[in-house]
Amino acid sequence: GLLCSRHQHSTKPDPENAQATEIERRIERETIAEKHIQKLLLLGAGESGKSTIFKQIKLLFQMGFDHAELNSYTPVIHANVYQTIKLLIDGSKELALNQTDSSKYTLSPDNKEIGDKLSEIGGRLDYPQLTKELSEEIEKLWKDPAIQETLARSSELQLPDCTDYFMEHLKRLSDVDYIPTKEDVLYARVRTTGVVEIQFSYDQMLYEDENKNRMVETKELFEWVLKQQCFEVFLVPLLFWNYGVHSVFLVPLSTCEWFKDYQSVTSGKQEIEHAYEFVKKKFEELYYQCTAPDRVDRVFKIYRTTALDQKLVKKTFKLLDETLRRRNLVEAGKVLIESKEHKIPS
Repeated sequence: GLLCSRHQHSTKPDPENAQATEIERRIERETIAEKHIQKLLLLGAGESGKSTIFKQIKLLFQMGFDHAELNSYTPVIHANVYQTIKLLIDGSKELALNQTDSSKYTLSPDNKEIGDKLSEIGGRLDYPQLTKELSEEIEKLWKDPAIQETLARSSELQLPDCTDYFMEHLKRLSDVDYIPTKEDVLYARVRTTGVVEIQFSYDQMLYEDENKNRMVETKELFEWVLKQQCFEVFLVPLLFWNYGVHSVFLVPLSTCEWFKDYQSVTSGKQEIEHAYEFVKKKFEELYYQCTAPDRVDRVFKIYRTTALDQKLVKKTFKLLDETLRRRNLVEAGKVLIESKEHKIPS
């Protein structure tokens, strides 16, 4: 009886030990699963498209935006409209003071009162709902020659990329039953700071710092990343998210100190391609300047796309995924990379 009793006591399960064992197993499973998760750190200067890419990830790889989330963007979009028109009004006034031909940037007498009214609204901390009456006044001011002349020099202002899009859809945005579309949400500009997590332009001034050129800020950030020891063995993709937007109003790159040696060759699409290749080469040179010769395990890729084009964003992420998969195979010793000198002709 004593032996039986001892046997029963030794085999009786201990709830605390069982719970501890289960916790250890769960941690082990999570650790193994974590190793298979690829993490992407998005870094960029102001107005570089980081928040837009987060929205695209939500649309492409999650469930998108529900009705409540879409509605939550209505005041943001209305605020963007007021902020944008105020920037244009203020810009026209500044240009009128500093330019020889000041009349080009002076509002017509019929629109001066509207301009003062909208400038006052745009300067508030709390914006009113965009009504039909206000949208008509904004549209009238938008068509004023002085505002259009100011828009032509938008690279000197802090105009967000949503400017043309929202101005073209003023009537719809002011509907009583307006519900933002996914395109509206992608264009909506919310100033973000800090770190946000989700699972799944050449001579323009920074929105955060009007005294610093966007491309200079991007250069400095890129250079800083390359010099960090923690990024020595990572894939470093350089993404020109705003390529499609910036190419619309391509301006002389020589206005940026870093691009002072740029020489224009022609105009239109050829000029855009020429400018892109020049900028690309600049960043490639910077990469190799900041990367030690023995850091052959770091992969550098440049992608040209636009954060607002869902198809291009999806394609870019697919290319990134393929690059990461190939890198993992190389590290596991499962593929043999042929050198360019021994590449088999197709």
